[in-house]
Amino acid sequence: QLSFFRLTIKRLFSTSHSSVDPKEIKKFQLLAHKWWDEEGEYSALHSMNDIRVPFIRDTLLNMSSNYHLGNPLSGVKILDVGCGGGLLSEPLGRLGASVTGIDPLEDNIRTADRHKSFDPVLAKRIQYKSSSLEEMVEECMETFDVIVASEVVEHVADLEMFIKCCFQVLKPGGSLFITTINKTQLSYVLGIVVAEKIIGIVPEGTHEWEKFVPPEELERLLESNGFSVKTVNGMLYNPLSGSWSWMESTSINYAMHAVKSGAQGQSNPTGAVSEMESEQPPATAGTTM
Repeated sequence: QLSFFRLTIKRLFSTSHSSVDPKEIKKFQLLAHKWWDEEGEYSALHSMNDIRVPFIRDTLLNMSSNYHLGNPLSGVKILDVGCGGGLLSEPLGRLGASVTGIDPLEDNIRTADRHKSFDPVLAKRIQYKSSSLEEMVEECMETFDVIVASEVVEHVADLEMFIKCCFQVLKPGGSLFITTINKTQLSYVLGIVVAEKIIGIVPEGTHEWEKFVPPEELERLLESNGFSVKTVNGMLYNPLSGSWSWMESTSINYAMHAVKSGAQGQSNPTGAVSEMESEQPPATAGTTM
């Protein structure tokens, strides 16, 4: 029965129908060598670490009974989907997590590999693979405690399939963290017109407004595919200071935390409490579901 289930899953997620969008690959190929230029095209993603890393860390610690001083995420297996050059994989590795970063673009993986090799600690904790999420499903059923998909879902070809794949590779009770852009008039003006065309903090053509995802839609897709949404926080980027902050409104950018259902009575290596004991968001965060 299990082999039949695996075969069904394999067919369902076969790479003939992939969430990877070839147009998006071409777009990012040109910038693959620029990931670690903190003043360059990815500067806003560098500074996003100031809020997205504590959000992930604090949420996981609030669910956990085990604290490792200095390595708070020790023993936690994280999959960083669409890891790019490793901008988020590295700080998570520094917190003690065991990180697998995947990206369909080989040039991104080469850049990420080269950068982590400068730090022997990170070299041991992080592994990168040029892979799609669908390919991971075939070899990593229920393997990861945490999936991070930061600034990724607005680039995928099939969002529901992407979420189904996340469900498959997460352990029961595992956490999914997503940051993305809402689909509002304000996000069009600020995310595309201002960011890309006027001040150029994002390369022109990076985003297509049609692919932006409203939090209500993302929440509906998550809830109907086996997740329980715990937190939705609005995020604001200030281009003058180059810094991010939390805010009540989700009208532009937002972060979401969801937990794979069916975790009662089980705990993951972080010693996670059951999902009934919903975690509190960071003190600086906006609204809790």
